[in-house]
Amino acid sequence: MRVAETAAENSEVEASRADGGQAWMLLLFVVVAIVVAIVGIAQLGVELVHRARARTAADAAALAGTTGGRVAAARIAQRNGAVLVSYRSVGDLVVVEVVVEGARAAAAASDGP
Repeated sequence: MRVAETAAENSEVEASRADGGQAWMLLLFVVVAIVVAIVGIAQLGVELVHRARARTAADAAALAGTTGGRVAAARIAQRNGAVLVSYRSVGDLVVVEVVVEGARAAAAASDGP
């Protein structure tokens, strides 16, 4: 009878070990998925910051362009970490486009009412 009990105990131990190996694989998968999600969220955050900086730089450059022309618009864009890629002036309306770290933004400003 003791032999049968020992055999049953050994089967339970072996089954427990097999389950433990599956648990480690599942845990590893969950950790990797969490790390990938965190990296993705961080990248999205960085992209949103670049877009916001581009909008701010475009607004400032357009306002500067209404009084100082293209040179003032380019200078203000550069001070805001952007590159002025387009400048159009039609009457008292100025339209600019800037790029910050790959993010593009356009803005318009008027010197009139």
